[in-house]
Amino acid sequence: MSPFSPALQSWVPCSPDSDFPIQNLPFGICRRPGEDRAFAASIIGERVIDLAVLHEIGAFEGIPLPPSIFLHDQLNPFIALGKTIGRTVRERLAEILREGTSHEGIKGAATRWLIPVREVQHLLPVQIGDYTDFYSSLDHATNVGKMFRDPENALLPNWKHLPVGYHGRASSIQVSGHAFHRPKGQIKPEEGPPVFGPTRLLDFELEMAFVTGKETAPGDCIPTAQAEDAIFGLALFNDWSARDIQKWEYVPLGPFLAKNFASTLSPWLVTLEALEPFRVSGPEQDPPVLPYLRQEGAHHFDIHLEVAIQPQGGEPYTVCHSNLRHMYWSMSQQLAHHTINGCNIRVGDLYASGTISGPDTGSFGSMLELSWKGTREVPLGEGQTRRFVQDGDTVILRGYGTRDGVRIGFGECVATVLPAREDACG
Repeated sequence: MSPFSPALQSWVPCSPDSDFPIQNLPFGICRRPGEDRAFAASIIGERVIDLAVLHEIGAFEGIPLPPSIFLHDQLNPFIALGKTIGRTVRERLAEILREGTSHEGIKGAATRWLIPVREVQHLLPVQIGDYTDFYSSLDHATNVGKMFRDPENALLPNWKHLPVGYHGRASSIQVSGHAFHRPKGQIKPEEGPPVFGPTRLLDFELEMAFVTGKETAPGDCIPTAQAEDAIFGLALFNDWSARDIQKWEYVPLGPFLAKNFASTLSPWLVTLEALEPFRVSGPEQDPPVLPYLRQEGAHHFDIHLEVAIQPQGGEPYTVCHSNLRHMYWSMSQQLAHHTINGCNIRVGDLYASGTISGPDTGSFGSMLELSWKGTREVPLGEGQTRRFVQDGDTVILRGYGTRDGVRIGFGECVATVLPAREDACG
């Protein structure tokens, strides 16, 4: 039986609708509340796997791992060992966790290395050196173009020729579960000069991010055929946006204060190996792309995505159902374009997809589109509606693929909006 066959079962309880069956085994960083010790982890069902303890008791014997490799507060040193090591560690975990395991001694010590997920704190899985945000959903780009430019010629001339992107701010990316204050900045009314104040049009952006797992030298490039070898794993990503601040500031250099105040990353990096069952072909790219962006085979993924808004004191209400397969530009094309000019990449760098929208109203990946620039009410149930995100709202992103009775997911990507601060900065 394959190490990750759909028929594989674990002796660790795992419900059928869990994002984390034995076929997933993603990587993250955790800490027990009140302890300084952070550790590299995986997860199965509702149990976090302490990889440092497993390493200490000999679970990874025969795998060339440094003694303290799982005792860092980020995965960068482990990722830097290469994808072969990461794959081998996952396979060993599957051997230990499967029903009928031959690792009885390791299983017998499970109380030392299996921890209820409610008893750990999630940390950012990687130290993010650089962050790039792309703009790779055709439906999203078309919707934005219709709203702000020309309904008949929504796309800018370059859009179908290259993966459009910009360099964002890595320091304000936080792990799922955080809260942040509504940002402030300059806003331009329809009439009169700009004014300063809290954004009135706070928005989520439904995105997927990937993390690179190798370094290249300045001047090197990564061809599309080799790009996936440089991608360690994927996570959900919410690139929060202040639409009124963005509208005023983005010409001529693009987003600035409208984007750099907060972004939210889910805590687990799901490997490309775990996502293999969900590979699909991408859309036909017309006009044909330049040779360095061409690729063959299935480089997109059929991953269901959804967004829920939970009002303060209320229940979550799903406002969006989308899918990662709606992307026009693949991750391989994004990375190939990013490096074609000789830009070097590093372990832990983060690359986000841009808002992922589908062709139908219910699949739009932002409130800007769901409310069509604030002209429509978006229902939340129990008589509540939204045009944009309000103070006290919690936004929840989820994503998963299902095939052959196995669900591989990302967990949740969650953040809550607090009122704007009142301080000396304005």
